[in-house]
Amino acid sequence: MAFEFERKQRIAIIGGGPGGYEAALAGAQLGADVTVVERIGIGGSAVITDVVPSKTLIATAEAARSIPDAVGLGVQFFTRTEEGRPTRPEVAVNLAAVNKRILGLARQQGEDMRTELVRAGVRVIDGVGRLDGEKAVVVSTASGHGGTDFDRVEADTIVLATGASPRELPSAMPDGERILTWTQLYTLQTLPEHLIVVGSGVTGAEFASAYMNLGAKVTLVSSREQVLPGEDSDAATILEQVFTRGGMDVLSKSRADKVERTGDGVVVTLTDGRTVEGSHCLMAVGSVPNTAGIGLEEAGVQLTETGHVRVNRVARTSVPNIYAAGDCSDVLPLASIAFMQGRTAVFHAMGDAVNPIELRNVTSNIFTQPEIATVGWTQKQIEDGIAQGQIYKLPLPTNARAKMLNIKEGFVKLFARTGSGTVIGGVIVAPRASELIFPLAIAVEHRLTVDEVARAYAVFPSLSGAVTDAARAMHIVGG
Repeated sequence: MAFEFERKQRIAIIGGGPGGYEAALAGAQLGADVTVVERIGIGGSAVITDVVPSKTLIATAEAARSIPDAVGLGVQFFTRTEEGRPTRPEVAVNLAAVNKRILGLARQQGEDMRTELVRAGVRVIDGVGRLDGEKAVVVSTASGHGGTDFDRVEADTIVLATGASPRELPSAMPDGERILTWTQLYTLQTLPEHLIVVGSGVTGAEFASAYMNLGAKVTLVSSREQVLPGEDSDAATILEQVFTRGGMDVLSKSRADKVERTGDGVVVTLTDGRTVEGSHCLMAVGSVPNTAGIGLEEAGVQLTETGHVRVNRVARTSVPNIYAAGDCSDVLPLASIAFMQGRTAVFHAMGDAVNPIELRNVTSNIFTQPEIATVGWTQKQIEDGIAQGQIYKLPLPTNARAKMLNIKEGFVKLFARTGSGTVIGGVIVAPRASELIFPLAIAVEHRLTVDEVARAYAVFPSLSGAVTDAARAMHIVGG
């Protein structure tokens, strides 16, 4: 008597970054036969060249900044000369050592992620994957004979998680030495004498902040009237004030026309004819999705005009069995969203319970000093009448813990639905705002009112107490 066994669902994932990694773990958890194809290493660019390295650099900059900041708390740093006289030591950054640690940490994180996939039973192929129709992925791998071998992976479900790469301009082509993308910064052996950052979005602002606090002279070229266009205006104003006070030159409403190398430096020519000379230039002018030449159009996968993969709220593309997660999709380019998309895609494909992604509930953070964290509706949307809400802003320096830490700038801003008092959004500008935003994210996700938030016990003294203080100030009578 013959027995027929139900075949495992086969899932092929192109890209092992946050989206692909999470999709693979979800598939393995549900009993699927999962294969991940990754060209540069598990973790993808997010771990190897982008998020993990940049945030590690920023953490180092915070440590460097904390030393002079401690002086404001009454801490004194000095050494003694041969004559026994006290003298203030200089704070120096060994960038070669910093970058070596950054790359080592990123490599270790990637190895840990690979180990986790293998432990879960996921097959990992090192190579470049492309679609071969709707049901297969062809992988090109380097052979031991100096050529290329090809592997074909049949799949019932395919997840695209190919990420994105720094956008390059023909008039400012990176050379990896003086004109750099953010993936090339970690080869630097010494701190730039004068770093010119072109682009004042999130990436440009983060690196400008980090290198300023590491001790480099920084010029930020911003094509807009204010840094961080599109972010909360009050937050952007504080950050620009911090930049200026720290010695950064912020060139507002200035667009770079071209960047040229001058031997031992660079010159940036602006569209109005002005020039800025420096030792290095970081191009932070956005990114492009890694979707070209991998068989998407041939398989019927729809793309946007920018080359991003169109997906719905469960990360499904125009082809029913193909999904996309992360920066290659037309959703916000955040690692947290990539993780959620990857898991959501596989749960949906395998018929498990799934909650469609609600972008309104997504938290985001800008890792400058101070950090800027946001969730939910924005103040501009409320002021424009798109959302109905009330706004309350609590200056952070009034908080007792902030006084102890000598925090001079920052705020907690809450947005609550008019009438009901339901929390619909918020902005926090503070050290570690990325940690402080979480209670507001819970409030937005679960539609808590300001009174419900205020009734939670915050430690005193604590920065998180500013959240409950702001919520209490928005008390709804009878609520």
